[in-house]
Amino acid sequence: MSTANASGASAAAAPLLNVADISLRFGGLKALSEVGFSVGKGELFSIIGPNGAGKTSLLNCISGRYSPQEGAVMFEGRDITRLKPNKRAAIGIGRTFQNLALFSHMSVLDNIMVGRHHLLKNNLLTGALYWIGGAQKEELEHRRKVEDVIDFLDIQHVRKSTAGTLSYGLRKRVELARAVALEPKLILLDEPMAGMNLEEKEDMARYIVDLNEEWGMTIIMIEHDMGVVMDISHRVMVLDFGRKIAEGLPETILANPHVKKAYLGEEDEALEDPDAVSPQAVSA
Repeated sequence: MSTANASGASAAAAPLLNVADISLRFGGLKALSEVGFSVGKGELFSIIGPNGAGKTSLLNCISGRYSPQEGAVMFEGRDITRLKPNKRAAIGIGRTFQNLALFSHMSVLDNIMVGRHHLLKNNLLTGALYWIGGAQKEELEHRRKVEDVIDFLDIQHVRKSTAGTLSYGLRKRVELARAVALEPKLILLDEPMAGMNLEEKEDMARYIVDLNEEWGMTIIMIEHDMGVVMDISHRVMVLDFGRKIAEGLPETILANPHVKKAYLGEEDEALEDPDAVSPQAVSA
């Protein structure tokens, strides 16, 4: 199922997210070098690259875990480069992690409810008046929203199970559910299919496409499975050694010689020629 379409055009017109030439260093190590790109509302945008290319570091800059030394991160026209992670969640940026970050001792339902924490309006005082205040009504409304997410991701049968007792594939699904419960405008998925078998990958790919097409969520996804990336993405960006070496439609990326060199070690005369265009300027 290929969903590549005219979303790229809308991205250029009114980007939901604009990453402007960010650079990130850890001591003498440069994790990202002048990486820039835009993602339009409603896009499913994938980031690929070899291990150590800087993909997760880039998501960390968008979600607020890292602060780049140079450049800016703009969301809905607002500069959020120095905004704290919890504030970014509050304005509509959710994410999942490469390594599972669930509360293993809590139930699936409670883990997903955590994702709605920033949407709670009741405070300590009104919460203390649970039965006569609005806290009970608010909790029931949030529970209904969470149940919708549980139904969507087909995890009704484990809703009361302790998260730490679930299989790896189900835990990945619960983490996605928690991110979706936040009701994000933009959701960042860091290798959502890593470690899954073929059937689990197919299910996860379907959920991601439905989140994008039916729930209207803009998605940025890191994924190593090239088949999945090329099948469901509107556009793809490629990182190598912290630099952007290509960006474009999936079919264009597959034919890009710089991408073939990064992934397959093939000869790339353009990059070997000192007079050739620099990797930063490459745009498929």
